[in-house]
Amino acid sequence: MLKDFKTPDLNAPRYRIRRVQPLNKETYKDFIKKHPEYKDLTFEMYKAIVVNVNGRLWQTAIDYRDGIDLPQSLGTLFIATCKRNKNNVDYKTSQLLGKKLRHRNFESDNHLAKIFYTNFANKYKFKNREVWVFDSARQFKRAVAATYPEKWKQYVMVEPLTKVSEIFKGYAKRDWIYKQTADADLSNYNEFQID
Repeated sequence: MLKDFKTPDLNAPRYRIRRVQPLNKETYKDFIKKHPEYKDLTFEMYKAIVVNVNGRLWQTAIDYRDGIDLPQSLGTLFIATCKRNKNNVDYKTSQLLGKKLRHRNFESDNHLAKIFYTNFANKYKFKNREVWVFDSARQFKRAVAATYPEKWKQYVMVEPLTKVSEIFKGYAKRDWIYKQTADADLSNYNEFQID
């Protein structure tokens, strides 16, 4: 039996958190003060450079399975495949039909894409790293949503309630084993010789 879907009131009052845009005139002025050799750089050029570099970073995270290590040792960003949540409501279809329907993700065999950020590893030890969070830009989310149905098998599979740090420890161990076997000299190896 399908449950009725209550359409949200789009005119209801909303509470919005006041956000600070980090790409503003004050940060531009601080940058010029810190690096006077770039005084000919306009704010629009500065903004375009930052947006371009960030776009290349998240595009690399989309293209490669292991994600990307962020500059200045800020952490690692990667995309993972997760099982579908049972309460994943398809709002558009539910609103049209008036019944609560689930989004099925048939293109990706009922799997979802999730964007993960972690700064757990030892090389990411910086002050107050526990309070850092990653909030992806709208362009990044939309690019992941557009490419995920074709590439969903290439990404790391993350089970529910799994620590991301455990995933990285496993990959580090695997990389160490591959390096040890690649460096080993197996030219005189005979699997039938016991001693």
